[in-house]
Amino acid sequence: MPRYKAYALTTKYWRPGEDYIKQIIRSIEGKVSDGDFVVVSEKAIATATGNIIDENKVKPSLNAKIIAKIWMPFIWGYLLGPICHLQRKLIQQLRSYPRDAGSRHKQVALQYAGLLQALMFGSEGGIDGTNLPYAYVCLPLKNAQAIAEEIRRKIFEMLGKKVCVIIADTDKTYSFRNFHFTPRPKPINGIQSFGGFTTYIVGRMLKLKRRATPIAVAGHSISTEEALTIAELANRARGYGAGRTVWDMAEKFNVNLTEVSWKMLEKIKHKPIVIVRTILHNKVH
Repeated sequence: MPRYKAYALTTKYWRPGEDYIKQIIRSIEGKVSDGDFVVVSEKAIATATGNIIDENKVKPSLNAKIIAKIWMPFIWGYLLGPICHLQRKLIQQLRSYPRDAGSRHKQVALQYAGLLQALMFGSEGGIDGTNLPYAYVCLPLKNAQAIAEEIRRKIFEMLGKKVCVIIADTDKTYSFRNFHFTPRPKPINGIQSFGGFTTYIVGRMLKLKRRATPIAVAGHSISTEEALTIAELANRARGYGAGRTVWDMAEKFNVNLTEVSWKMLEKIKHKPIVIVRTILHNKVH
């Protein structure tokens, strides 16, 4: 496996309606080289394209209320959380899972991702509320491969650089030897997607190797292992923006869970683009 160097690029916060391809071109111009990997955050693209939902407008079903009021605080808070080796702080947050906002969130998860995903404690089916204001959550991209191809084509047209574009999600893929699996829907070929919360529990309980999930690769034909390696390098270089979870985000701004505003988020350094470059070794003769 080659060695790599990752360079995270800071941009302004991408609100809905943002021309994200223009932002990518502007950010990487003069920095990118032929053969580089340009890794872009799925969440940033989903937000820019308006692929978001205001959960304040959602009416929760009885199933959603049961998940929020019983499953989350008791099953995750006292049983599954410790089994999955979650941090103590997160377990405490799960034990006080918000009933009203949580019920609406679980209704969105049930509607867009199904029951096995809704039983996750967060990022159900790729649905995510971190780095989003108020009660907004973003949905996973349905056309990630087409978007990656378009970004790659525009980079070549505008900058004349032949790069590999990877769209990646922070949701984890677990690896057991050469078998890679994730609870997240629609990863790249070579990663199996199944099981929802059960897959997450198995991966965490067994402490399997976990890395960010590539959901689209355009420009080069690379192995699943290499795509996972690059996605995780980019994930670590990017950091967590306003916070790793919605609780962390609210705590950072010292507000309630649904009181983070667009302006608050714009004050944080956002790094939706990471250039990953292969380190070449000089041959010794």
